[in-house]
Amino acid sequence: MHCDLVIIGAGPAGIFTALQLLRRGSKQRIIMVEKGAPIEKRHCPKDKTGYCMNCKPYCHITTGFSGAGAFSDGKLSLSHEVGGQLPELLGEKFAQEMIEYTDKIYLEFGADDKIEGLDAAEKIKQIRTRAIRAGLKLVDCPIRHMGTEKAQEIYGAIQHYLTDHGVEILFGSNCTNLILENGACLGVQVEPARGGQAYQIMAKKTVVATGRRGADWLEKLCEEHDIAHQPGTVDIGVRVEVRNEVMEEVNEALYESKLVGYPEPFRDRVRTFCQNPGGFVSQENYDNDLAVVNGHSYKDRKSDNTNLSILCSHNFSYPFNQPIAYAQKVGELTNMLANGSILVQRFGDILNGKRTWEKELLQSNVRPTLPDAVAGDITAGMPYRAMTNIVNFIKSLDQVLPGFASQETLLYSPELKFYSNLIKMDKQLTTSIDNLFALGDSSGWTRGLMMASMMGVLLGGRLADEEGL
Repeated sequence: MHCDLVIIGAGPAGIFTALQLLRRGSKQRIIMVEKGAPIEKRHCPKDKTGYCMNCKPYCHITTGFSGAGAFSDGKLSLSHEVGGQLPELLGEKFAQEMIEYTDKIYLEFGADDKIEGLDAAEKIKQIRTRAIRAGLKLVDCPIRHMGTEKAQEIYGAIQHYLTDHGVEILFGSNCTNLILENGACLGVQVEPARGGQAYQIMAKKTVVATGRRGADWLEKLCEEHDIAHQPGTVDIGVRVEVRNEVMEEVNEALYESKLVGYPEPFRDRVRTFCQNPGGFVSQENYDNDLAVVNGHSYKDRKSDNTNLSILCSHNFSYPFNQPIAYAQKVGELTNMLANGSILVQRFGDILNGKRTWEKELLQSNVRPTLPDAVAGDITAGMPYRAMTNIVNFIKSLDQVLPGFASQETLLYSPELKFYSNLIKMDKQLTTSIDNLFALGDSSGWTRGLMMASMMGVLLGGRLADEEGL
């Protein structure tokens, strides 16, 4: 097969690259390669079975058109301060302008025009005051909440727009390698996800946008093909679940509280991420059978709980420089303790040095929204440094959100974010390999829907400029 542009991964970064080219009037032949299914065929059987089926050859939660974004809570962070290091490359002012431009595209495809976190200045001031007293920083970030079900509608509309305008999307197809010659990328090697004859797609330009779940794969390609990169940050943590009453003030004023701290004794960066008011804790499965915890929330369907992640940032350079492998080992150990599932433990039991038993969960005010999580001992699998950071950070959060450090607060593990491989590039998003671009969370530059989408828009615009549009 031959084309002008091949895009590996149909997540936000890849989607918005193609979308921006079309909006600029491009006539290029664009092929997208996606391991998973189209949006309308992405269905997690857990809705019916009540427990994770560990679907093969891929997880419908993390794989398919729009990537994990379609099955998350669909939050668009509208500040350049949130979502990765891309503003450091582009400049904060330009990054903010591009976020606002990208946000308008989401609105065109049906995103809710309400922005959370703008109408409660006095409440936000009070929350910030408590955060300062606790030694934490509250990051201002307006949120446009699509919701899990609405996000699927929006990305479904974008999928139809792309296909209606000539973009060829090869679902159920797995990119296995890049085709390089004399320092330039000539295309990719592809094979059907369910087995079959491998083939090549030759392209003038290649975009790799495989998301967090493809970060490990891209890191290996960088080593194999000598693509300039450097070890970045890996996030290891837990997902915390509390009653809505504990989070009520923050949920109403901000919807999502983004708090950052550097707890004693290690002073590592620890932050909250992906807060879901009235949401549900979920499980995601990766190709290596690694089960990780996540969370989502719907526009209309609500639980009695709020969940959010607490993440500790870890950096490795010498003599060990494989942060993704490190995080995977942490996850594998935790999965082993839970017999292949997610572990859940009460915060009070962690402080008391004991495991949690299932009967104790049934007696608590906080009932798990991930019913097949296994009660146990997270501390048996979590590194001491990360666990210490998490415990001390939760104690600080209790000063901002009284009741957060309750004995009944639930911690789920492992929560891992794989975007540590930082691909070296310039402001034009040019990598060390001619005609090869790396976008989104797998590139290490972005973390989340909006920043990944914006990076796609930026590249799409650049390619349109080269086309003379």
